[in-house]
Amino acid sequence: MTTSGAATGGGLLNRLEGKTAIVTGAGQGIGAAIATRFAREGAAVMIADVNDAQGRASAETISRLTGAGIGFCLCDVADPVSVRAMVDATKKQLGPADVLVNNAGINVFRDPLDTTPEDWRRCMAIDLEGAWYCARTVLPDMLANKDGAIINIISNHAFTVIRDSFPYPVAKHALLGLTRSLALQYAARGISVNAISPGYTDTQIAQDDFDRHPDPARVRAETEAKQPPGRLCRPEEVAAVAALLASNEVRFMIGENIVVDGGVSIRMYE
Repeated sequence: MTTSGAATGGGLLNRLEGKTAIVTGAGQGIGAAIATRFAREGAAVMIADVNDAQGRASAETISRLTGAGIGFCLCDVADPVSVRAMVDATKKQLGPADVLVNNAGINVFRDPLDTTPEDWRRCMAIDLEGAWYCARTVLPDMLANKDGAIINIISNHAFTVIRDSFPYPVAKHALLGLTRSLALQYAARGISVNAISPGYTDTQIAQDDFDRHPDPARVRAETEAKQPPGRLCRPEEVAAVAALLASNEVRFMIGENIVVDGGVSIRMYE
């Protein structure tokens, strides 16, 4: 474990002091918010991202804001060799990973019969296999220490389906299965594995999608109106849940999927 000397504030508990965390896809959005929260809670954090410029910028910003020990590693989670290099770099720079957040992912939304073999392979490689590659690479050190937390960022596509979104929900359903399988396998050996399923979250990716429409403001307002709270989820709200799961405070929570979607998934027809 590595002590980071991170600054705290805003009611934070410093609950991750002395921990080393890897957050994939941390160049922006939810991943960046989680990495920032972890750093503010006292962790040393490895920012892993497939976008070099974006990842480095995120690492520099988080380091400046928190004073934490922050590293950056270019990583393609779909490539086991790249994942191995990322985990090794983390161990060398910050210490063995105590926490892994599998946040990296892509949206692949198609009509099933319009889905090409490449669409299928790309979705599964990043959204499912990447999480497995990262988990299996950090697990030996976690098991040796008899302590560790793995958090898979899924979505409510893990238990609900929207037409014309194939094969994304297939990968997300499978990622929930991976979460539960690993959780039971290693619960008695000090490892907690859980998932978070965010709903429609206010990220740059979401804004880019709005901007593709002729009237982005109208589409955004319509989307917000569909959410029971009347707004989109904030990345920081997902990060707060991740910080709790990364800590040693809820290690009796095993294989759970915490839904942070504003109540969308519990709503009946209106």
